[in-house]
Amino acid sequence: MSRIRMEGLLFSVAVAALGYFVDLYDIVIFGVVRVASLTELGISGAAITDWGIKLLNLQMIGMLVGGIAWGVIGDKLGRRVVLLATITLYSAANIANAFIGSVEQYAVLRFVAGVGLAGELGAGVTLVAELLPTRYRGYGTTVISFLGLVGALTASYVGAWFDWRTAYLTGGGLGLLVLAGRWYGLRESALYTAQRREASRSGDLRLLFASRAILLKFLAVIAVGVPIWYVSALFVNLAPEFGKALGYAAPLKVGEVLRWQATGLAIGSACSGIAGEWLRSRKRVIQFCFAAMAALAVALLHLHDSTPDSYCMLMFAMGLAQGYWTVFLTMSAEQFGTNIRATVSTSVPNFVRAMTVPVTLTLQALAPSLGVLNSTLAIGAVVFTCALAGLLTLRETYGKNLDYSET
Repeated sequence: MSRIRMEGLLFSVAVAALGYFVDLYDIVIFGVVRVASLTELGISGAAITDWGIKLLNLQMIGMLVGGIAWGVIGDKLGRRVVLLATITLYSAANIANAFIGSVEQYAVLRFVAGVGLAGELGAGVTLVAELLPTRYRGYGTTVISFLGLVGALTASYVGAWFDWRTAYLTGGGLGLLVLAGRWYGLRESALYTAQRREASRSGDLRLLFASRAILLKFLAVIAVGVPIWYVSALFVNLAPEFGKALGYAAPLKVGEVLRWQATGLAIGSACSGIAGEWLRSRKRVIQFCFAAMAALAVALLHLHDSTPDSYCMLMFAMGLAQGYWTVFLTMSAEQFGTNIRATVSTSVPNFVRAMTVPVTLTLQALAPSLGVLNSTLAIGAVVFTCALAGLLTLRETYGKNLDYSET
């Protein structure tokens, strides 16, 4: 491979990875500024929790809708088109979010931002997986995941140090910088271009239902990723509520918990991606992380009358285990053919994120009778059982040739 071509590939990987940086920045920044922003908009008391869940769920629903739409567009019009359009929509929504005057406007823009963000991760992973040689594929997606989690860490500091409106303006400005880089030098996937010339069915959602095996594989992949967002939706976003339920004398702050979790996630994502390459196995890494996450969740929910520092340290360890997101993203892209790879890779992470909606709604329904802690344990038991069952049905994809189509 020539030096010029390699530099072009590395640039494409970089601008795809930076898109995930702003993706996670946006998802995280809402959790950090939730209380401050809603308070300024006139919301108080228990309504802050209720509106916080509503706004988070609206963003996740937007990501679910966008994940399907952008995935189809990515397989029909190309990965590059999606990566340019999504970052444009996201940036506009976040800049507008800095000037809202009501919680209703907040809700609309969270949904729009969710739609815009939905295509970032899947399209980026798909493009990088198809651009890079097989022996570098896992490292490329590791870079994406790592930079995304650095974005989450950045959000924890920006949200703590600056006014919430400035935090949203910062996210929109970062998005515009990424957009400029993509216009300048983002290249299209050669595998996609070749597949389009063959005129095979592309971006057709019916292909996911073409056979029972493909549909079950799609559902299994989604199940594998849900534990990550079960932890983030509950243990991080609702940290203040958990602190009260556990009887902490000092309150738990989302920003502080998030910094520890995001640091663990950044390190864990890099380690899991490298471990998957060294072990030549995606599934073995994920199995280990499942066991660690389940044990840590139980430990956190039994950490009564402790301190915020103890909670944060366990969340750092939880972040390390959540780092299997890197391997999960790579495995998702490798499971399906080129003609629906963007559809799957873009929709799967957003289906996973959208599971935040039933998880939080189930918590609200169970908490009055079981309590917050027991409800969280019950939900976790279901989530981890489904995830393990899904993983066991999937084939190992390390080193798999991606030059094929689904029929």
